[in-house]
Amino acid sequence: MEIGPLTKHRLSRRQFLQLALAVAAASGSPHLAAALKRAPLTKPIPSSGEPLPVIGMGTWITFNVGDDPAALAVRTEILRAFFAAGGGMIDSSPMYGSAEVVLGRVLPRIDDTQGLFSATKVWTRSGPAGPIEIAESARLWGVERFDLLQIHNLLAWQAHLETLKQMKAEGRVRYIGITTSHGRRHRELEQIMRDEPIDFVQLTYNIVDREAEQRLLPLAQERGIAVIANRPFQGKALIHRAEGHPLPSWAAEIGCESWAQALLKFIVAHPAVTCAIPATSQVAHMRENMAAASEPLPDAALRRRMARDFAAL
Repeated sequence: MEIGPLTKHRLSRRQFLQLALAVAAASGSPHLAAALKRAPLTKPIPSSGEPLPVIGMGTWITFNVGDDPAALAVRTEILRAFFAAGGGMIDSSPMYGSAEVVLGRVLPRIDDTQGLFSATKVWTRSGPAGPIEIAESARLWGVERFDLLQIHNLLAWQAHLETLKQMKAEGRVRYIGITTSHGRRHRELEQIMRDEPIDFVQLTYNIVDREAEQRLLPLAQERGIAVIANRPFQGKALIHRAEGHPLPSWAAEIGCESWAQALLKFIVAHPAVTCAIPATSQVAHMRENMAAASEPLPDAALRRRMARDFAAL
């Protein structure tokens, strides 16, 4: 296969994959072609340019299963499906019961976790206790260092942010951030985003909860802060709301076979959003979620139509 001279124009991700798939086909390598087809859509982390798959995985409630053997076996298969689809970010917290313990038990069962982007939080009212809690989280996960450490729901954020800044300066964590959820404390979060050198912010954003569009998402773009969208389905509320309603015609236009995929594509299509972190306790749902990490994504006009149509359900 002959490839023409390079131009000054950069290939889009779709053009790159099309070219790579053509090369794989010409080489007679079905495994390479299959791997490329599984490659998820990514967005760059603004502070570094590092690509991050747009669909990650949350662990709140779903991984709080203790030492139940059957539940651990299911979580192993969920993670296996996640990594097989090119998954990256796994987000957890000491607040999430046994979730970090469970991750530490099931991650070693997966043959290939090279794509893991480990993200957890510090969640204690005591500033001096922060490093102790972080060290315990690393022990539970079985990692030498986290890719991302976040301050959970702004708890004692001034003290913990100094700890995280120092850890990043010393190379003991790659990225630092701060989180909120359920639309809480947006004014305070906005001020932190303006004043502090954070890499990530995590907040609630979905097709119904859109307050972040007014100030926080534009500010994240302006300040070069990556955005993690939590509660993409409002727990299960948005999925239940869509049950029994057929997918609109626009679903086919963006390659969606389910409401869950449409809801996720709505989120990650926003130019400020880097990654969404749905949680699930079912392998089939994990595969369904990861299928949303693909082009095409809805443009701004279609996103407005999607929001109107969902509001009318």
